[in-house]
Amino acid sequence: MIRKTIKDELNSLEYHGRGILIGKSPDGKKAVIAYFIMGRSENSRNRVFIEDGDGIRTQAFDESKMTDPHLIIYAPVRVLGNKTIVTNGDQTDTIYEGMDRQLTFEQSLRTREFEDDAPNYTPRISGIIHLENGAMNFAMSIIKSADGDGSSCQRYTYAYNDPIAGRGKFIHTYKAAGDPLPSFEGEPKTLEIPDTDIDGFTKLVWDNLNKDNKVSLFTRYIDIETGKYESRIVNKNK
Repeated sequence: MIRKTIKDELNSLEYHGRGILIGKSPDGKKAVIAYFIMGRSENSRNRVFIEDGDGIRTQAFDESKMTDPHLIIYAPVRVLGNKTIVTNGDQTDTIYEGMDRQLTFEQSLRTREFEDDAPNYTPRISGIIHLENGAMNFAMSIIKSADGDGSSCQRYTYAYNDPIAGRGKFIHTYKAAGDPLPSFEGEPKTLEIPDTDIDGFTKLVWDNLNKDNKVSLFTRYIDIETGKYESRIVNKNK
């Protein structure tokens, strides 16, 4: 498996769309999360992340410029007990509610399809971290159209038990810029998690996202033993 640095990966495309990175710190003590949104339209760029309980939600930066909240306003991060959910849409709530009824991550997502934004059919990407008894497991999911054909839905789930320290998995919505935008393909990418604190990690991710298209970034370090966490939010709109 090819491993890349965060810097190299984020500079490889000018438009990743929305991205989720989940991994483990090099010392093996922290679960590491990054979630970012990028935008090309004024409506998509007119957003910020704000704290919402144990998680976050998106909010219009300028309410007067918000033309359509559909697919724009949602809670990307929610916490259910010892599980942290992160997604690029309102399927965060679908996963939370399903798992609260004892469904699995994968079962909860079976009711959902890709976004209804033809012709892009933006994939729904999701991740979940489970911490228990000093151990970390996580899973990622992508729900997308069949090669841009909105009549067919494809679902992929990737599970990672006891992930290797210093490595993370990265999934994003688009494989390249285009019109329509082509969906991400293949397994989540393997990236190196640097030996740094959350502030250094946050700066690394934010500084290497395309300056014209980046909108907001959320990061979190979770202590695998105790579940205690610290988070950071960076918004381009201030």
